[in-house]
Amino acid sequence: MIKEFKDFIARGNVIDMAVGIIVGAAFTSIVKSLVNNLINPLIGIFIGKIDLSNLVWTVGDAQFKYGSFLNAVINFLIISFVVFLMVKAINKFRKKEDDKKKDAKPSEEAQYLKEIATLLKEQNSQK
Repeated sequence: MIKEFKDFIARGNVIDMAVGIIVGAAFTSIVKSLVNNLINPLIGIFIGKIDLSNLVWTVGDAQFKYGSFLNAVINFLIISFVVFLMVKAINKFRKKEDDKKKDAKPSEEAQYLKEIATLLKEQNSQK
């Protein structure tokens, strides 16, 4: 059982997933800080008060704090949009790197295949 556990942990997928979770947690704090300290105040300039947490609907003794829910929804949408923009920028950067790799010289196998194709064409044209 211990050997199976070691094999499971040693797989690349599990290690990649663990790294992804750790980086994701760190990234979440950065995005929350960006939203709370930069984007929310900017939005507050244009639409006024961004904190809706004091909006409450009362029925009898029960209080429905729909303002807090609206705050959570707004924060989610803002965070999602910021993450979307960041992923889009990263993908654009990766695409440029991939294009550079494609422009690099062909592999030895590709060169050999090209030479073989040229030789075959020459042989066929001589016949």
